[in-house]
Amino acid sequence: MNPPVLRLFALVVLLFGVLVAFTSRWTVFEAEALRDNSLNRRELLAEQKIRRGQIRTADGVLLARSVRGPGGTFTRRYPDGELFAHAVGYSFTSLGRAGLERSRNDELTGRRTELVTAFESILGRAEEGFDVRTTLSARGQRAAVEALRAGGRTGAVVALNVDTGGVLVMASAPSYEPDGVADPRVFRRLNAEGSGAPLVNRATQNGYPPGSTMKVVTAAAALDSGRFEPTSQVDGTNNRRISGVPLQNFGGRDWGRIDLTTALTNSVNTAWAGVAEDLGGGVLQRYMERFGFYAEPPLDYPDAQMSASGVRKGGRLVPATSDRVDVGRMAIGQGDLFTTPLQMASVAQTIANGGMRLEPHLMARAIDRDGRVVERVGAEEAEQVVSRSTARELTAMMRQVVREGTGTAAALQGVEVAGKTGTAELNLQGLNQPWFIGFTGRVAVAVTLERVQGGTGGVLAAPIAKRVLETLGE
Repeated sequence: MNPPVLRLFALVVLLFGVLVAFTSRWTVFEAEALRDNSLNRRELLAEQKIRRGQIRTADGVLLARSVRGPGGTFTRRYPDGELFAHAVGYSFTSLGRAGLERSRNDELTGRRTELVTAFESILGRAEEGFDVRTTLSARGQRAAVEALRAGGRTGAVVALNVDTGGVLVMASAPSYEPDGVADPRVFRRLNAEGSGAPLVNRATQNGYPPGSTMKVVTAAAALDSGRFEPTSQVDGTNNRRISGVPLQNFGGRDWGRIDLTTALTNSVNTAWAGVAEDLGGGVLQRYMERFGFYAEPPLDYPDAQMSASGVRKGGRLVPATSDRVDVGRMAIGQGDLFTTPLQMASVAQTIANGGMRLEPHLMARAIDRDGRVVERVGAEEAEQVVSRSTARELTAMMRQVVREGTGTAAALQGVEVAGKTGTAELNLQGLNQPWFIGFTGRVAVAVTLERVQGGTGGVLAAPIAKRVLETLGE
């Protein structure tokens, strides 16, 4: 074959490859992105003719179902209303999808391979989705929502199964009625300024200063690095200079020389800020990343409805090693550190699970129309964050917090609770962000309340955590 023919042949092959690449882009490589695009009305209209699968809690409570509409179409109904609105989300032609309705859309629409779909069409089988059984607890969710409502609070609660990472509770207040959002007027009202942003999932989307709950991460780094022990002596002097600026303890108390356990039990700011300065930004950054900070949470939930935790400057994540970061104040949950309740629940789950962080998940299994389990989600290990011995030592320290420290309001009769309170100061006028994170042998929980005047984590958040842990332990 002469050179001109070879060149022509090579050109034809190249052009054919380009043609295949371009024609495969939407049908293969970016098909999922195209289906998930809320602007893709064609896909949404096509899915109206599919009876989406039901969504249920782990204990069988119906959360979402399809009802027949005109012209062989279906629409969604949410029997429990606002109780599970943020976890389950919605699926409507006019809006697109949110929550589990979006992240588990393939299962809910019964999407397998194109070949299987075509084969079933030939057999005349109607398109029908798979039912999704979640890890959510109806009793636990109700307890969390009722506790938030009782105080008229804005905030969030997340509870995780210690052994599997399954999400037992995902509550965000204020909430909304999923059935109503299909009405454009209702949707506009829910998004209007002054509405309280009920469509925002505060459990996964909003980052808040974690206050002293961050001391659990700092303590984990201190113990696991081998630089400190629970009995190590640290400086709890009030008005100690951190990054050149005096730092105060709660109530202005001067603790002097104390051991690390006492410093955690009583949440001594200057002691932990000093520990952080001794460890340095590099060590803290490494352990924060192990705990899942600075990365999108590995949850089966829409990316657009989750945010990464970490230090933020000008809306961007900045590592603890940056000279713009006050390491001492970051280590006690201040200093432009923002975390989601999901992230802090994961911190508690990790310590409770012997230092092994698990990937959280909402779906337990998908079931086809014949009752067969077509997909199952179990415990998925993310990373061994700290050693088992470190986790045991830190658990003992956190139990002291609940026995006789700042977290006594979370104590349960006959059940050991390990925990840590947090009260992030938002301004000089007494506006705070109260927190509590903790765990029993089975459940890890994080509670935060948004912008409370004068409240503390031990007084406001710990009792909510107690109620959730008590309910889930029954």
